[in-house]
Amino acid sequence: MDGRLEWQQSKVYGLALCSGGQEVVKRDSRHIRSDPRGTYELLVPLAGTAWVEQGASSAEIRPGSMVLCDIDRPMTFAHDADFLSIAFIMSGQDVAVRSPVAARGPQLLSGARGLGRVVRQLTTTLHEEREQLSETTFDIACDRLLDLVCLAAEGGDDTAPTGQRATVEAAIRRHVRRHACDRDLDVVGIARALGWSARYVQQVLQAAGTTSRDLIRRERLNVARTRLAGASWATYSIAEIAYSCGFGSHASFATAFREEFGMTPREARYSARPGAEPPDDLADQGLSPRSAVHQQGRQGVEDRH
Repeated sequence: MDGRLEWQQSKVYGLALCSGGQEVVKRDSRHIRSDPRGTYELLVPLAGTAWVEQGASSAEIRPGSMVLCDIDRPMTFAHDADFLSIAFIMSGQDVAVRSPVAARGPQLLSGARGLGRVVRQLTTTLHEEREQLSETTFDIACDRLLDLVCLAAEGGDDTAPTGQRATVEAAIRRHVRRHACDRDLDVVGIARALGWSARYVQQVLQAAGTTSRDLIRRERLNVARTRLAGASWATYSIAEIAYSCGFGSHASFATAFREEFGMTPREARYSARPGAEPPDDLADQGLSPRSAVHQQGRQGVEDRH
């Protein structure tokens, strides 16, 4: 079409400013088979008028309204000569995971007030500031925008969509189980790895009666209990095992372990392998002989000072 197209795109999201003359675009089943996109687009008009028809639904959009469409469903899109809009382009899978309601499409959203106005303003601001954002920052901002779009499609309810919550929760737990011993594991890292926002991950876990911190701690404790009982970890001290599982100190690990399992790490270790206890002074501190030598040497230096 005649006009201009300005892009900002990452591997996950895209923003496009579109303008041009009067046009009618049809995307039918043949086009979709030959060119599947796997995306949704949120069209945010800045000027002029456009018409969207998809399935049994049709909508007229102009500044103050927006429409969310599945690009892999047959549709007709037409606009007048003065039409100017920003298209926010996102993965269809990301939409479906966050909100089955939003994924039904097309969704006509008001951008005049409330949450819809926030969506419209954030979309235009992202386009205006696109050259100032790194790809990582751009993706983080788009994660937030997608959350807001899905909330707006759900009617503005400030809770995580329930349609696929069990699937999302299972994926979160699986990721935490696999990466429990990563020392920098947190809710932001979980969300980034799975393609969701941190806020959405927090909502799903809250609905399941837990938090990211509690889930990570519990999985680390499970790994630690397995290592304490394992022959391959027999030469490592309790403190070393605690550190290997992501805990910052032996004291915090011992407290959490007892709260979770009703026994100390030492009791868990030597109930699995009776008769293998080290001297009491080393076991109580969670130290192996090599760790004890190091600590005793350090204490000797401290005593001299």
